[in-house]
Amino acid sequence: MPEHAHHEDAEHAHPHAPPAKDEKIHSYYQVLGLALKELLIEKGIVTPKEIREAIEFRDSITLALGAKIVARAWTDPAYKQRLLRNGTEAIKEFGLDMGALHLVVVENTPAVHNMIVCTLCSCYPRAVLGLPPSWYKSREYRARAVREPRVVLAEFGTQLPGNVEVRVHDSTADMRYLVLPMQPAGTEKMNEDELASLVGRDSMIGVSLPRRP
Repeated sequence: MPEHAHHEDAEHAHPHAPPAKDEKIHSYYQVLGLALKELLIEKGIVTPKEIREAIEFRDSITLALGAKIVARAWTDPAYKQRLLRNGTEAIKEFGLDMGALHLVVVENTPAVHNMIVCTLCSCYPRAVLGLPPSWYKSREYRARAVREPRVVLAEFGTQLPGNVEVRVHDSTADMRYLVLPMQPAGTEKMNEDELASLVGRDSMIGVSLPRRP
């Protein structure tokens, strides 16, 4: 198990409310970011155009890229091994670059189910999935995903057998996680594009399962 993974805690008898949908965080860092941007422009290190182009590129990244990566892993065993061995390098085959960050890909199996959280802030594999959903950034999800993962999964409609181990992976400042979900039964003859259409964002975070055809 990766260094930053947590085993599920004991079962809780009473479910709680679902993760908060709209919760503003990072106000301090937003102010700090604006000040840094203005300083870089003032010093001539970057231009407003370069910053705008970088933001536009980041905003253009969608979960469709992650879905294609999963579909390739389902259909190409050699690529799957490269992805699990070194996700940072493997996604470069799709033209994606994690920069200084390291991408760890964790595989769901009949015995193990993985889910991702960032307990300290909202670190997220944006290079692969685009912008994170609001619930992922909420304090409630960040706390409860580690404390009561099965309850949280159930609130997303994901019911797992009792013999399936749940592993919660805590992202860090320099490490991101991506879940490689299990391929749905009966899809062995589907091509990559068809398989990619079954892969939703939440299944790559680990709170849901891929859609069935």
